Amino acid sequence: MNFQAAAALLVMVTLAPAQVIKQVTVYKQAGRYAGWPANHGIWIWGNEILVGFESGLFKFSETRHSINWDQPAEHLLARSTDGGETWHIEHPLSLRAPDGVKIANVPAERGGKQPVECPGDINFRNPNFAFTARMEDVDIGPSRFYYSYDRGKTWQGPFRLPNFGQKGIAARSDYLINGPHDMTLLLTAAKSNGKEGRVICVRTTDGAKTWKMLSFVGPEPPEADKALMPSSVRLSPNVILTAIRHTSWIELYRSDDDGMHWSLVSRPVSNTGAHNGNPPFLIRLKDGRLAITYGFRSEPYGIRARLSSDEGKTWTDEIALRSGGGTWDLGYTRTVQRPDGKLVTVYYFNDHKDTERFIGATIWEAPSK
Repeated sequence: MNFQAAAALLVMVTLAPAQVIKQVTVYKQAGRYAGWPANHGIWIWGNEILVGFESGLFKFSETRHSINWDQPAEHLLARSTDGGETWHIEHPLSLRAPDGVKIANVPAERGGKQPVECPGDINFRNPNFAFTARMEDVDIGPSRFYYSYDRGKTWQGPFRLPNFGQKGIAARSDYLINGPHDMTLLLTAAKSNGKEGRVICVRTTDGAKTWKMLSFVGPEPPEADKALMPSSVRLSPNVILTAIRHTSWIELYRSDDDGMHWSLVSRPVSNTGAHNGNPPFLIRLKDGRLAITYGFRSEPYGIRARLSSDEGKTWTDEIALRSGGGTWDLGYTRTVQRPDGKLVTVYYFNDHKDTERFIGATIWEAPSK
């Protein structure tokens, strides 16, 4: 389906802005570049929230991410026990990248283990379970995963993810738990030319010992485009929605047979800005609506959201969650909903192009129906 036909699926309606309750700094250090929560994952247990991100040395660039590509980066976690109001930083040694593996295309810390085959029987229904999938290279992989039974304090892994017959897999954390040993995972695969990306849907039914590819999500994009970084929700035992990042827009796909086949629903965001746009995060709210959050990488730079009351067929106007970004290098949102209904959206941000990138959070309420 071409751009015009897909855009015609989207009918816009007007809605008042969200009520932003508080802007929070999660992690900010002078001279550091903190980025990309969407590459790692977010998890919530009541009012306890955990989110992953990367931190390296800041080095300004007009066209690339302003991280010093020649110096080590580290994988950090931020934890809040009060619903995102305050945060503390953790550095789990069990999440160190394997020796020789790069994080954010910069040399990694040393001391990480090499991936092994997973023995299986992981209990995805453990009440303190968390899962994260990571990649070595955005185009060719390989990819690995870790899991935790204690809310991310310690992690088992890394374990190898197969390539599913593709030229490469660039894994991030987008998964749906179906049962004690049954998980659906959506991944970015390489296109036929070996470059990222095309989204695939895979599943394990034996606790991650073996995996099976179920389907491609959507057609392979043309040379000038890429489809990557899915974010998925389950509406029913058979219905899955996944939002997918394209070069400068976001598309929404639906499966009515539990991931076997997919159809285009709408284009929730027709413009995510310049610099290859920004990935979506899709969440189903307690009242049944969908919310999608994302960064906007053209002026005015910021963090935005949209809502849908009809399973993604139509979407509200953009809601400004945070404005005032100093440059395009921001976004990669993750969003959770607290027990009291308030939303916490975490992302990386900047106040000025010449200063550090930091991890921020917006606590907000969705407008009423």
